[in-house]
Amino acid sequence: MSTAPSLYCRGSAAFGGVPVFDEIDLRVAAGQWTCLLGSSGVGKSTILKLFAGLGDEVEFVGELGASDGQSDGRIAMMAQSDLLLPWLSVAQNVCLGALLRGEARDDDRVAEVLNRVGLLEKVESKPAQLSGGQRQRVALARTLMEDRPIVLLDEPFSALDARNRAQMQELAAEVLIGRTVLLVTHDPAEAARLGHFIKVMTENGIDDVVPPEGAVPRRFDADDVLRVQAGLLARLREDDACAQANT
Repeated sequence: MSTAPSLYCRGSAAFGGVPVFDEIDLRVAAGQWTCLLGSSGVGKSTILKLFAGLGDEVEFVGELGASDGQSDGRIAMMAQSDLLLPWLSVAQNVCLGALLRGEARDDDRVAEVLNRVGLLEKVESKPAQLSGGQRQRVALARTLMEDRPIVLLDEPFSALDARNRAQMQELAAEVLIGRTVLLVTHDPAEAARLGHFIKVMTENGIDDVVPPEGAVPRRFDADDVLRVQAGLLARLREDDACAQANT
């Protein structure tokens, strides 16, 4: 894996002439986790699409990219849905990127990555034979298989129950260490556990929130984590109320 750069997005975006966000200034720190929260529809996922090069339909005006000027081919993305292909085995799903690029399958690397996420014994299983938590671990393994220095996460754990969500947060924090991670989430607890940097996006721009102390993943019941979590929830509820009042 090459050195992880920082990311930046400065400007405005629209879709079909309708504004999505105006004049934001987002900076994503190199080699650390940045958690981005905000009301639905404020433009968080649009930012991920722009970074991932999937925003062709978005009318963006501004500056966007990596600090070293190189982002093409260096980004992996993990979405809320695991997006596993049901007719492929776990190993084949993990290698999907290489398969689509016409590259040879690296079985040693597949075994290494699946072992890291605790699914080596499921290498030949089909997605239908896995639990929800196991499917998300396969999706994380696929992200790791790409071995990219920049990782974009779009609410990847929100569909899981509380126990599996906590386990996946801890696993992701462990296996994505050293990468530049941008996590879009609606969960204040998740941001408080994982964020080296926490940012809240509103119609008026992006505000920084001081994260809890300590290394990530932080204990979910630590006093500082609970304090930041409560503050974020109050802030999001206030922002939602303001947005509804302005509609």
